[in-house]
Amino acid sequence: MKFGKRFAVAAMLGFITATPVLAASCGNTSSGFEAWKGQFAQEAVRNGIKASTLNQVMANVNYNRATIRADRGQKSFKLSLDQFMQMRGASTIIARGKKMKSANAGIFNAIESRYGVPAGPLIAIWGMETAFGGYMGDQHTLSAVATLAYDCRRSAYFTDQLYAALKLVESGALPINSIGAAHGEIGQTQFLPKNVLLYGVDGDRNGHVDMARSRMDALSSTANFLVGHGWQRGAGYQPGEPNFRAIQGWNAASVYQQAIAIMAAEIDGR
Repeated sequence: MKFGKRFAVAAMLGFITATPVLAASCGNTSSGFEAWKGQFAQEAVRNGIKASTLNQVMANVNYNRATIRADRGQKSFKLSLDQFMQMRGASTIIARGKKMKSANAGIFNAIESRYGVPAGPLIAIWGMETAFGGYMGDQHTLSAVATLAYDCRRSAYFTDQLYAALKLVESGALPINSIGAAHGEIGQTQFLPKNVLLYGVDGDRNGHVDMARSRMDALSSTANFLVGHGWQRGAGYQPGEPNFRAIQGWNAASVYQQAIAIMAAEIDGR
């Protein structure tokens, strides 16, 4: 079955030089997904992605219904702050986060020295996103991103993420069968593919960025993301303080932003 898909994509890619490039058409059901894959592959080749990469990726990408359900069901962000904190287990994250800060003091001291970001916000994000790396998702990353690129609700945004994912595949940073969260987030602090390209850091200096298996890489990259969104060394990070804006860059939901700031202050003892 996979060989047949790979052959079909390869045949299509060989034909594009003789046919006009059509814009990939989004859809809201699975029925048009296979046609969209072919259209997108033509566009991607014209935009510099290798045909060999697309052959491998498209042969392994399927319409992901779990991703669509998750995208349509984000109801927690409509809760009050207290309800959100309770639902996300804030007290557990704070208690465990303090222990993680102590157990990983060397990592957090090195990151703060380099980026100016203290442990609290990083630990709050780490705990909120994956329970400190305990659960990073169970969905095929490339299928999740491709499904959302095809889906009409945010097609342009996730098409950009899909191009980033393809570049990660080409660089060897994202294996074809990588598993992650429902929207294609990667690793211990759940970076979307484009953010891995923009802010991913080889924190442990082993020659590559590994957001899933390296705490140092994931946490350094998170600090680098915050710096990239305006983090100022030594400034406060509560609402109304300079660094809260960087936290807002992490997630668009107000309750999420506030929860990070509250938990971070408890973890940092502020």
